[in-house]
Amino acid sequence: MSLSVTSRLLPSLLRTTARSALASPAILLSRPASSAHSQETFEAFTARYVSFFQSAQDLFELQRSLNNCFAHDLVPAPSVIEAALRAARRVDDYATAVRIFEGIKEKVENKGQYDQYLQELKGVREELGEWDTP
Repeated sequence: MSLSVTSRLLPSLLRTTARSALASPAILLSRPASSAHSQETFEAFTARYVSFFQSAQDLFELQRSLNNCFAHDLVPAPSVIEAALRAARRVDDYATAVRIFEGIKEKVENKGQYDQYLQELKGVREELGEWDTP
């Protein structure tokens, strides 16, 4: 097929496709919503991420799991944060540990909640020789 024939047929094909898509909007509305995804409980979320962080063996895996964990619309439980801090120590990455605390600070609603997390994690910070966070 020559270029001139293709260039003449393409606009016609696009108009036909666009027209048929506009003429039958019921096709888009008739698809059922997917109900395959169930809501995960907070306990299941916590167990899943504690397991992820306990098995993380390299920095990429740790940071990927942290990004996924903090992307959810909730503040991770202290047990998740503890596992993440232990993983940061295991891969020997101070910067990631600092970012874990920064992530908590951004996720909580107020300074009082952040202080509660710091108090809850005081033992693990001391045990790991972790960083004194402001």
